[in-house]
Amino acid sequence: MSSLIGPDEDDPKGKPPVPEAVQAAVRTLIEWAGDDPAREGLIDTPARVARAWKEYCQGYGENPAVHLSRVFEEVGGYDEIVLLRDIPFQSHCEHHMAPILGVAHIAYLPTDFVVGISKLARVLHGFARRLQVQERLTAEVAQCIWDNLRPQGVAVVIEASHACMTARGVRTPGVRMTTSRMMGVFRDDQRSREEVLKLMGY
Repeated sequence: MSSLIGPDEDDPKGKPPVPEAVQAAVRTLIEWAGDDPAREGLIDTPARVARAWKEYCQGYGENPAVHLSRVFEEVGGYDEIVLLRDIPFQSHCEHHMAPILGVAHIAYLPTDFVVGISKLARVLHGFARRLQVQERLTAEVAQCIWDNLRPQGVAVVIEASHACMTARGVRTPGVRMTTSRMMGVFRDDQRSREEVLKLMGY
């Protein structure tokens, strides 16, 4: 059997082939779960699953800090909080590889320059598109902004639901987890912390 497959009907543009070992692993999982990987509806599933996981985890192939390399110094004297609210994201937990679905609120207090607002979302997605735990994701986003923008403060709050809890195990749908990381003035100054949390809706 060939170690690679070519394009299939789910892949008309000829994306890179999927290693046979990866497909075999998916077939083994399907069989172990109780189904027949050879039946019609599952024949092409291993390749599709493999490509899907490459997409889910594309954050491993990028450095989120790159998105913060271009800054703007002409801000008209603006020196207040910059906040991007309700950024939707998807990740997968590293314990069960189950979906994590949520929103993030990212704020920083600039020094002498700002960054394009879309770049904050790109930083989030760069870290989210990896196997994650929400606590680490929150810390990584905040640390990346802190290290690269050198602001007076950074605040990141993430709310998310975890399928490893809602769809299995304790099976408690509707539960959301909230994590936060405050740095600089948002950690050290109570008034600044309260201000940014109020802007975030807390």
